[in-house]
Amino acid sequence: MDEQMNNESPALRLSGLRKHFGRPAVDGLDLTVRRGELYALLGPNGAGKTTTLRLVTGLLAPDAGTIEVLGVDLATAPAAAKMHMAYLPDEPLLYGKLKPFEYLEFVAGLWGVRAEVAAPRAQELLDWLDLSQHAHELTEGFSRGMKQKLALAGALIHQPHLLILDEPLTGLDAAAARQVKDLLLSHVAAGGSVILTTHILEVAERLAQRIGIVRQGQLIAEGTLDELRALTQGGSLEEVFLQLTATS
Repeated sequence: MDEQMNNESPALRLSGLRKHFGRPAVDGLDLTVRRGELYALLGPNGAGKTTTLRLVTGLLAPDAGTIEVLGVDLATAPAAAKMHMAYLPDEPLLYGKLKPFEYLEFVAGLWGVRAEVAAPRAQELLDWLDLSQHAHELTEGFSRGMKQKLALAGALIHQPHLLILDEPLTGLDAAAARQVKDLLLSHVAAGGSVILTTHILEVAERLAQRIGIVRQGQLIAEGTLDELRALTQGGSLEEVFLQLTATS
């Protein structure tokens, strides 16, 4: 599939994206995630963040607009576009009767990753996320945080260019959250891209190269934290966020 990828294109480009559910959920959204960038998509509840991510992954069809993943149009070449991405929802689905390594082997097989490549990659991810000590346990007995980490390993097993994460740190304790953040930064340092939503603004403040803020399905501000501060009275990301999303 890589021959269809445009090396000059950003990791993700949304143009005029629209989705209505009786009311606009995503309303003419234009957004770009660069290569090698961690982009945080922030907004109040109901702003359209999760709907946007589901449109990007092809779980929902847009009413209008285009989605390009590394230059590949999701509408005209969905299989090629999806080969470059991975999606981790806020409530990931695991198979409770599988052990961690079995789960990762299964997911790798779905992506067509050869067994001799998948096995060491799976072990590396399990080691990194401190799950190797649970290798002989069924995932049905895992805590929420352990399930979240294993789901992230599954998302990374085929080494996607674009990682799409909806509230990836929900339910994680401090140690697990640190492991996940380190893994995301490693992915970006290696040239990958991440777009994530989070209600933990400190995460976006510390990790994101750029931040987009949406309200009522529209992008109302975008940039580095310093650029967003310049649009407001400054302060922490929380203070900037509250100023930008305040309604009169």
